Amino acid sequence: MARGPLVLLLWISACLFLSFRASCFYLPGVAPQDFHKGDPLRVKVNKLTSIKTQLPYSYYSLPYCTPKQIFDSAENLGEVLRGDRIENSPFEFKMREPEMCTILCRKVLDAKMAKDFKEKIDDEYRVNMILDNLPLVFPIQRNDQESSFVYQHGFHVGLRGQYAGNKEEKHFIYNHLTFTVKIHKDPETELSRIVGFEVKPFSVKHAYEGSWTETTRLTTCDPHAKRLVTNSETPQEVEEKNEIIFTYDVEYLESDVKWASRWDTYLLMADDQIHWFSIVNSLMIVLFLSGMVAMIMLRTLYRDISKYNQLETQEEAQEETGWKLVHGDVFRPPLKSDLLCVYVGTGVQFFGMSLVTIIFAALGFLSPSNRGGLMTAMLLLWVFMGLFAGYTSSRLYRMFKGTEWKKISLKTAIMFPATIFSIFFVLNALIWGEKSSGAVPFGTMFALVFLWFCISVPLVFVGGYVGFKKPAIEDPVKTNKIPRQIPEQAWYMNPTFSILIGGILPFGAVFIELFFILTSIWLHQFYYIFGFLFIVFLILIVTCAEITVVLCYFQLCSEDYHWWWRSYLTSGSSALYLFLYAAFYFFTKLEITKPVSGMLYFGYMLIGSYSFFVLTGTIGFYACFWFTRLIYSSVKID
Repeated sequence: MARGPLVLLLWISACLFLSFRASCFYLPGVAPQDFHKGDPLRVKVNKLTSIKTQLPYSYYSLPYCTPKQIFDSAENLGEVLRGDRIENSPFEFKMREPEMCTILCRKVLDAKMAKDFKEKIDDEYRVNMILDNLPLVFPIQRNDQESSFVYQHGFHVGLRGQYAGNKEEKHFIYNHLTFTVKIHKDPETELSRIVGFEVKPFSVKHAYEGSWTETTRLTTCDPHAKRLVTNSETPQEVEEKNEIIFTYDVEYLESDVKWASRWDTYLLMADDQIHWFSIVNSLMIVLFLSGMVAMIMLRTLYRDISKYNQLETQEEAQEETGWKLVHGDVFRPPLKSDLLCVYVGTGVQFFGMSLVTIIFAALGFLSPSNRGGLMTAMLLLWVFMGLFAGYTSSRLYRMFKGTEWKKISLKTAIMFPATIFSIFFVLNALIWGEKSSGAVPFGTMFALVFLWFCISVPLVFVGGYVGFKKPAIEDPVKTNKIPRQIPEQAWYMNPTFSILIGGILPFGAVFIELFFILTSIWLHQFYYIFGFLFIVFLILIVTCAEITVVLCYFQLCSEDYHWWWRSYLTSGSSALYLFLYAAFYFFTKLEITKPVSGMLYFGYMLIGSYSFFVLTGTIGFYACFWFTRLIYSSVKID
């Protein structure tokens, strides 16, 4: 008995060690690039993003300065689905050659240009750029640590403010950018590698003497006079017919950070102490609770099985009570067994995709430097996991004495993806109506349909064929021809009540991590703590399995043998709590005001909750399936 707590303690220690290692370990993903002094550095611009609208727009949707010709960078499937639109820019950097007050261009705003800038400033849009595959960040000093910074993606298009002595609110644009390129220099070869890309934006109403020409020198910012922009005391107002001059500085700062560790500062969690405490606390509570439940179940079941196996006479057998009474009905196929097979097969597909993705991410193979890599990997894994979905659904279908394996394979291949694709198509139409770059192009939509019908569907049929040809799973006890009448159940054994109660514990195991995931998605913050996520995923599996087994045992003891669907819905009901938490997060943490943005949020969270339902429901079903087969094969049935 003393080995149990020791094993549990060792397992917890291993989990914590893994979470610590994996939370800060990653593979850079691309080869380092060395630069000589004077080598040109290509600055690229990415989408404009806002946490208020959640609708990305391309950089050149605003009347910023443009290069002579705009080129789109090659983007993978994940980048397109994320709404990334990476293009070249007019910024010209040269390695280790600082620049002061370089003039990009001069713009005179018309009514439409001023209106576009004002709208983006009102919606708090941020400009995103990329240099050597590193995103541009704006450093913010942490209040608790003077030498520590939190990094935000990009910089705001502008800000709203008031002139001194005037209550009228004005719009001001950030038209001067001070870039800091952090480099790690090799003292022997004099080659440099880029390890950081930061910006400080300023709003400056530039002035100059005489009329504007290409050789005009500014009086507010002059490299010859060593006059730099260090504040926004005379900001540039956004109004029709106003003249805006866009300028920038570039400084190079040597850093001790090596190229392989350059993402570490970006991925540092701002509230890491709270995160650690919450995760460890949740881990300890859930694991010890699960251990207690498991011990109770094992002792109770052991006593029941021993008692049932000691019954000798027919009279004693007739007087027996509890779960053994329903042995002749417990494996009776449920209503709508075809649908159950489809959902279980889909859940296995989703489980396989989630598990492999989280493991690869925790080991560092899905590097943050590979934008869109995570989403691309998830899509491809989903497609290839169709093989296991078809196998599982047809195997279960064969056990239910089904004969039409092609029909069940087709339903497995079509039902869940069609539901998700329909919601996604409607949401994409809404994004397209807003002229956002987040709208998936028809070419990408065709690629998704190709992956679905030309790869996933055939694989589901291959798995279905293999699963159906296998010998059917034999029930451990025979099923009676006439169904047994179920006695009246206590109020707490009501299906709706027990299903809703069953979803609380699995949701409780993940809701802390869910907060960080939602923050990463909707507040555009970095998330790369997949070590924690992997531990939480393991906890989710354990809690889904154990709560379903416990409630299934109570249900069978009440002589109710309709456990098939209830086992799926018990742990699957945690998806309802997930959606309710998403609604709570929307109203308490987000500042979304546009109806379209709200519809996008709830649409995507509906997809996420539905997927979570399929995943957790399948885990609970298989736990209960294993449990019932185990206990009924352990007793002597006359």
